[in-house]
Amino acid sequence: MSQHLTHFDRPTSSWINFSYVSFAASVLLVGGGIFTLPFDWPIRAYFLMGMAMLVQSSFTLAKTIRDLHETSRMINRIEEARTEKLLSAERA
Repeated sequence: MSQHLTHFDRPTSSWINFSYVSFAASVLLVGGGIFTLPFDWPIRAYFLMGMAMLVQSSFTLAKTIRDLHETSRMINRIEEARTEKLLSAERA
């Protein structure tokens, strides 16, 4: 039972636009919230650095998870090809 991917599921343009808009809105809202805090500027800058690091680490984590998933898919395809090659050699 082999599953061959004949097409790639690509996100729609609506989903891509929604992702960009929601990311921008969240950054603006959190940034605006930090800006309006009743603290001195060094404390606000500390919160802003924390927000920037959180955004950066979110991108890094998402990329790492995606890369691990793609690697496991490639390894499974290679193992499946080896198995089919062995089975076809066995049948001949």
